[in-house]
Amino acid sequence: MPSITLVVNHPAGLHARPAAEFVKKAASFPCQITVRNVTDGKPPVNAKSILSVLTLGVSQGYEIEVSAEGEQAQEALQALSDLVQSNFGE
Repeated sequence: MPSITLVVNHPAGLHARPAAEFVKKAASFPCQITVRNVTDGKPPVNAKSILSVLTLGVSQGYEIEVSAEGEQAQEALQALSDLVQSNFGE
């Protein structure tokens, strides 16, 4: 399963609006997508579930690993990478 590792630089981390943007972007792809908090060593969760993403407790400066499998997996990883790199459009 292809995956990428990213650093979340947003001051809120992966909480509230950034988490909602992340889930919305993930949900726009047909493939299976998971995200895990590398910094805390938490197991992967469904990237399309807002509650699951919030339970990761990702703060500013934390590393996350995003994995995708299935149709449009590479496109999904690129889009999520762009979103995180752009600081969630802020």
